[in-house]
Amino acid sequence: MATIGIYKPSPNGLNPISFSSLSNPKFQFQTNKKQKRINYKISNNITTIYAIHNSKLSKENKKDSEEEKKLGFVDYDKGKHQKISIQVTGLRKDDIQKRYRLRVDGDPSQKDWTISEVVEKILKLKHWDDIDGKVLNRWAGRFARKNYPLLIQEITKLGAIEHSVEVFRWMKNQKTYCARNDIYNMMIRLYGRHNRIDQARGLFFEMQEWRCKPDVETYNALINAHGRAGQWRWAMNIMDDMLRSSIAPSRSTYNNLINACGSSGQWQEALKVCKKMTDNGVGPDLVTHNIVLTAYKSGGQYSKALSYFDLMEGTNIRPDTTTFNIVIHCLVKLEEYERAVDIFNGMREKRAECHPDTVTYTTILCAYSACGQIENCKAVFAMMLAEGFNPSIVSYNALIGSYASLGMDKEALSVFNGLKRIGVKPDVVSYTSLLNAYGRSGQPEKAREILEMMKRNSLKPNLVSYNALIDAYGSEGLLTEAVEVLREMEGDGIQPNVVTICTLLAACGRCGQMVRVDTVLSAAKSRGIELNTTAYNSAIGSYLSMGEHEKALTLYKAMRIKKVKPDSITYNILMSGFCKIGKYSESLEFLQEMKDLKIPFSKEVYSSAICAYSKQGQLSEAEYMFSEMKMNDCCPDAIAYTTMIHAYDSAGNWEKACDLFADMEINEIEPDSIACSSLMKAFNKGCQPTQVVRLAQLMREKAIPFSEATFFEIISACSMLRDWRSTMSLIEMMEPSFSRVSIGLLNQLLYFIGKSGKVETMMKLFHKIVASGAEINFGTYSILLKNLLAVGKWRKYIEVLQWIEDAGIQPSLGMYRSIYPCALKESEDYSALIQERIGSLKRKANQGDSNYDTHIHQAASFDE
Repeated sequence: MATIGIYKPSPNGLNPISFSSLSNPKFQFQTNKKQKRINYKISNNITTIYAIHNSKLSKENKKDSEEEKKLGFVDYDKGKHQKISIQVTGLRKDDIQKRYRLRVDGDPSQKDWTISEVVEKILKLKHWDDIDGKVLNRWAGRFARKNYPLLIQEITKLGAIEHSVEVFRWMKNQKTYCARNDIYNMMIRLYGRHNRIDQARGLFFEMQEWRCKPDVETYNALINAHGRAGQWRWAMNIMDDMLRSSIAPSRSTYNNLINACGSSGQWQEALKVCKKMTDNGVGPDLVTHNIVLTAYKSGGQYSKALSYFDLMEGTNIRPDTTTFNIVIHCLVKLEEYERAVDIFNGMREKRAECHPDTVTYTTILCAYSACGQIENCKAVFAMMLAEGFNPSIVSYNALIGSYASLGMDKEALSVFNGLKRIGVKPDVVSYTSLLNAYGRSGQPEKAREILEMMKRNSLKPNLVSYNALIDAYGSEGLLTEAVEVLREMEGDGIQPNVVTICTLLAACGRCGQMVRVDTVLSAAKSRGIELNTTAYNSAIGSYLSMGEHEKALTLYKAMRIKKVKPDSITYNILMSGFCKIGKYSESLEFLQEMKDLKIPFSKEVYSSAICAYSKQGQLSEAEYMFSEMKMNDCCPDAIAYTTMIHAYDSAGNWEKACDLFADMEINEIEPDSIACSSLMKAFNKGCQPTQVVRLAQLMREKAIPFSEATFFEIISACSMLRDWRSTMSLIEMMEPSFSRVSIGLLNQLLYFIGKSGKVETMMKLFHKIVASGAEINFGTYSILLKNLLAVGKWRKYIEVLQWIEDAGIQPSLGMYRSIYPCALKESEDYSALIQERIGSLKRKANQGDSNYDTHIHQAASFDE
C-alpha cells in the first residue's frame, strides 16, 4: 500500500485528520477475516475523505473561475500606473461537457477566451459587423450556459446597448441557452439607461413567453426605466401590477418609485409613496432620504428640503456626502450662503463623517459666484485641485460662468482654454458662458465669433446661447443686430421664449426706440408668448425712459387685467418714472396701491417714495418712510441715504443732512460722489463753505471719485472762502478730467481765479484747458477779457481778441469798445486797428447782418 502522510487542512474548512504511515511494520494487520474487514473499512474511509476533498477542490476551482480578478500596475520609480481593471474568467474549455470539449479540441478556430476577452473583442467591432462569426461562434465558453449571465452582465455594465442587443439575440439562438430572470433584468436596466422604454416593456412580456416569471428585480428595473424617462404615472401603474401579481415590493422598489416621481417634479406624489412605504412596514434608508431630498430640490421646494433634513437628523440614519450636497444646493438657492459655507467647512474639517467631493466644491463655487466673490471662486477651484479632485465639466463651467457674470472675458477665456488643454471637450454651457463673458464686457462681435465657433465644433447653440447673444448686442444699443439674431434663432428651429422678449425690450429701452417696443410686443403676441412680470417691467421701463408715460400706464393696466402679479420692481419703475417727469402725486398713488396689495417694499421703493415726498415738500412723510425702512429691517443703502440728504437739502436743513451723513458712516455704508455732492450743496446753501472743504478732504482720503457736481460745489465754497490754496489743489485734481468736465464748470473756475487777481494763473489754466481738447466757447473768452481788463493787461487783451478771431468766433462790439480807451492812450497803431474793427461791426449792423442781435447781446453780457 502506498505511503500516506499527514493530511493538511485545505482552505475549504475540513477538519484536520492525521494518519500514520501504514507501511510501518508495527501497523501491519494480520490476514484473518476480521482484520481484512477492518483494513477494508479503513481504506474505504480514506477513499471517502479524499473523494470529498477532491469534490470540494473541484467546486472551489469552478468558483474561482467565475470570480472576478482585479488587475493593476504601479511603477513608483517611473511614476507610472495603470488603472485597476476587473477581469471575469467564466467557465473555460476544461469546465464544459466532454462532448463539447472534444468538438472544441478538434476545431483550431475555437478559442478558449475568458469572458472579459470576449467582451473586449466584441466592443472592437461595429454592432453591424459579423459579431457571431468573428467572436461568439469561436468562443469555447458558449457551451457552458452559466457563462451567459456573466457575459450579459459584463457587456451591459459598459453601457454598449447595440452590442448587448446583438449578443442577446445570439444567445437566444444557442441550444445551450436557458432563459433566466437575471439576464432579462439586466437587459431591461440597460434599455432604461438609454431611454428605450418600449423595448424594455417588450422584454418584460417576452420573458413571460419564455416561461420566466417576473420577480421583484424585474419590476424594479422596469420602474427605474420609466422613472428615468419621466413617466412617473407608468411607474405607479407598474407598482400596482406588481401588487396584483402578489410580489411584495422591496425597499429598492419604493426607492425607484419615489425617484420616478421626484425626478419628474412630482414631489407631492413622492411623499405619498414614502408614506405608503412606511405604512407597509418597509422602513426608509439613507437612499430613500436622499431621493426625497432630491425630489424636493427638483420641485424647487428648498425650504421643505431643509425641514426634512432637520427631521432626518433626529433618526439613526447618518447623512452622507450626497445628502450634504443636496442641503448645500438648497441653501445656495435660498441665498443662505453662510450656512452653506459652514456645512462645507465642517465637511472639510472632518466634523462630519463624510468628506466633500467634486459636486460639493462645485456647489460652493456657484454660491460664491452668486455673491460676486470671484476671489473665493478661484480659491475653491484651487482647493479642489489641491485636494486631488479632478474638476468636472460642470466645475469648469461654473468658474467660467462666475467670470462671465462680472464681464471678465480674459479670465473666462483662460479657463476655457485650460479646459481644452486637459483633453476635456467644452460643451454648449462652456461656449455659452464664454459668449456671455464677451457680451457683458461690451464685445458683441467676439460673442458672435464664439457662437460661430460652437457651430464649427458640431455643437448646436441652445435658447440660452441665442438669448445671451441678443443681450450682448442689445446692451451696446445694436438693436438691429439683436433682431437679426432673433430671426437666425428661429431659422435654426429654436423658438424664442419670454426671456428673449425681455432682452429685446430692455434693448429697446436703452436705444430709446418706442416703435421697436411696440414691434417686440406684437411679435410676442403673434408667437403666443405670454408676458410675465419681468417682461412687463422691461416694457414699462422702456416706455418711461422715452417719456411715454401714458403708454406705460396703459401697459400696466393690461398687466393687471391679465392677472399678472406686479412686484416691487414694477412699482419702483412706475414711481421713479413718474417722479422724473414731476408727477409726484401719481407716484405716491402707486405706493398706496402697493400697500393695498401687501407687496413688501424694497430699498428702491423706499428711495422713490422719499424722493416723491421731498419733492412735494412733505419732509415729515419722507422722514417717516426713512424710519419705517429701518424698522422693517430693510437697511438703507447709499441711494436711500442720498435721497434723504437731498430732501434735507431741499428743505435747507444742512444740520440734519450732516447728521444723516455721519449716521451713514456709523452704519459702514460707503458714501458715493452723489451723496457727497448733495451734502456739499446743503452746506453751501447753509453758508458752511468750510464744511465743504472738509468733506472734499474726506473724499480724497477715502478715494471717493470726484464728479462734476462735487467740483462745482467745491469751487463755490472756495469762492466764498477766498481759499486760494484749496483752489490750486482742486485744479491739480481736475486737470486729468478737463476733457470730460463741462465748459461751464471750467468757466466758473477761470472766473474765480481771475477775480482773485491771479491773472497769470488764469492764463496758464486756460492753456491747459485748450491742450486737453476741451471745447472753448464765447463765454470762456469773455471771462479772460474781463479779468485782463480789470488788471490793465491791455496788450494781452488784444492778443486774446486775436485768438477769438483765429478760433472762428466773432468778438462782440462791446469787447472792442472796452479796450479802445486804453489802446488810444498807449498806442496809435492799436487804437486805429480797434477803431477799424468797431466800424466794421457797425457797418454789418446797418446792413442787417443776421448776427447783429447776437453781437448786441454778447456786448451787453460782456459789459455786465
